[in-house]
Amino acid sequence: MTHWYYAPCPTPCADSRAAALSRQAQLTKPAGSLGRLEEIAVDFAGWQATDRPELEQVMVRVFAADHGICAQNISAFPQAVTAQMVVNFVNGGAAIRALSAEADASFVVVSMGLAEPLPPMESELLLIRDVAAGTADFSQRAAMTEAQMLLSLDTGKRVVESQLQATPDAPVQLFVGGEMGIGNTTSAAAIYAALLGISPERACGPGTGLSTDGVAHKTQVVAQALALHKLTHDELKDTQAAVETVLQCVGGFEIAALAGAYLAAAQHKIPSLIDGYIATAAALLAVKLNPSCRQWLMFAHQSAEPAHAVALESLSAQPLLDLGLRLGEGSGAAVAVPLLKAALAVHNNMATFEEAAVAARLA
Repeated sequence: MTHWYYAPCPTPCADSRAAALSRQAQLTKPAGSLGRLEEIAVDFAGWQATDRPELEQVMVRVFAADHGICAQNISAFPQAVTAQMVVNFVNGGAAIRALSAEADASFVVVSMGLAEPLPPMESELLLIRDVAAGTADFSQRAAMTEAQMLLSLDTGKRVVESQLQATPDAPVQLFVGGEMGIGNTTSAAAIYAALLGISPERACGPGTGLSTDGVAHKTQVVAQALALHKLTHDELKDTQAAVETVLQCVGGFEIAALAGAYLAAAQHKIPSLIDGYIATAAALLAVKLNPSCRQWLMFAHQSAEPAHAVALESLSAQPLLDLGLRLGEGSGAAVAVPLLKAALAVHNNMATFEEAAVAARLA
């Protein structure tokens, strides 16, 4: 079957990248002296097909879902926290809400399926797109059915496209995806172990604050699950079908939705700024399903979770920040948005040597 997410993503505009590089060479500074800021400006030029890119319309969407693997006592927090945090997102008390406001970004949390029901509430900041009351315990059986996996991927796509339809006069210039789901570091660890061929010991970290014994137990659970589903590196084939199997067997509804959102955004020429450990697992799935989306991904930061560095290296990704963050929610990506805006500000607003009547470097 040919799914929508296999469709190739457009290529960023090479002419606009070249024009932005030319402008950088004319600005009143030594060549390359603004380092990564120059690269950011050139990347946005290619994405927006202009040598003067802007960043005014930022879309933040947090996908929330519960995980049946919590039955194996792999988290330091009770599963009820997922629903409680969704309420906190809506009420404005979470870090990502503060950071989204600071970045002047639109914010919505998307419920993909919670173990605990939400209290009655109506808000334009909440979308209910429940697939089920959380995934199944993937140490016992597949986390989701094929239909649930496809629905979750489609939900990510529809969330992106609904925003494009709602604001045609102010098109989205950057997508930031976040996640919330107690137990989802265990799901991400299993995804990394399967797709990167690393050991469960290397893939598993403390997550929300597990002790050494807790990490050891999580590692054992992941190892048993990989064996149950035959997801060891030697058994998996490097095919799109194999990637779908990994997602279906050990993924989460919110992780699948994030992957779908990244793919849909790339197909619509929207770059995504990738958050930390969980979001990068979704990005890895997206790239494995459709390698052409990689050119539309920028990576915000390196998480304190040990395996995140391995995942970033596998994606040839150079994160913008390394602040020891491990919160999730899209918070690390939101922290980086002002940095992106600063890069475009200097690119667009600095004078050239000719404009400033400053002598350029001698040949």
